[in-house]
Amino acid sequence: MTEQIEATETRNPMPMLGEPAPAFEAVTTQGDISFPADYAGKWVVFFSHPADFTPVCTTEFMTFAKMMGEFKALNTELVGLSVDSLYGHIAWLRKIQELEWKDMKNLDVTFPLIEDIRMDISKKYGMIQPGQSNTQAVRAVFIIDPEGIIRTILYYPLSTGRNFDEIKRIIIALQTADRDNVATPADWRPGDDVIVPTAGSCGVAAERMLNQSEDEYCLDWFLCFRKDKNEVAK
Repeated sequence: MTEQIEATETRNPMPMLGEPAPAFEAVTTQGDISFPADYAGKWVVFFSHPADFTPVCTTEFMTFAKMMGEFKALNTELVGLSVDSLYGHIAWLRKIQELEWKDMKNLDVTFPLIEDIRMDISKKYGMIQPGQSNTQAVRAVFIIDPEGIIRTILYYPLSTGRNFDEIKRIIIALQTADRDNVATPADWRPGDDVIVPTAGSCGVAAERMLNQSEDEYCLDWFLCFRKDKNEVAK
């Protein structure tokens, strides 16, 4: 019982979906930042990694650096964090430039990597989880929208690298939902049909069922799809 109480007392609070991203000032490899204020009007992938000069983290940073242009095309910025020092970050990022893995080489990591030696920011975002480590941040991902609101939270264990295609897919799905007032079904990929809001009344539902078209169709009164408008425009 005592051990359970101690574990509860040391557990760090975690921000929730739909809440404003906790604000902080930080020193990074790209200079000082004020988060999330400096990223107003942009989507942000704010992520943590356990430590510099570790193998899984190295493959992740190489992948992030390679995909940076793809994220920028989605009005999305990358911001990384670990509990290492700024000098440790710089030395590690220089080493990454010398490595070659898969089709990736000569990669320059130009997005900011936050120094968080005191773990103040990590604790604020629930990145320090004693069940995994008291001295390293877990692999957390926070997707934050242009209004500074947390829209997605992903946590990975120390041993498992992230799925970057999924991170990108989530951003596109969120942007599609916001833009077109729709939802995305299971295993949705960009270009797939989207789900339209459920009809607000029986009459509207019945009319929708009767007047289906090539671009909009229903499986039942509560489950209707339509073509992705963005893809139709293309």
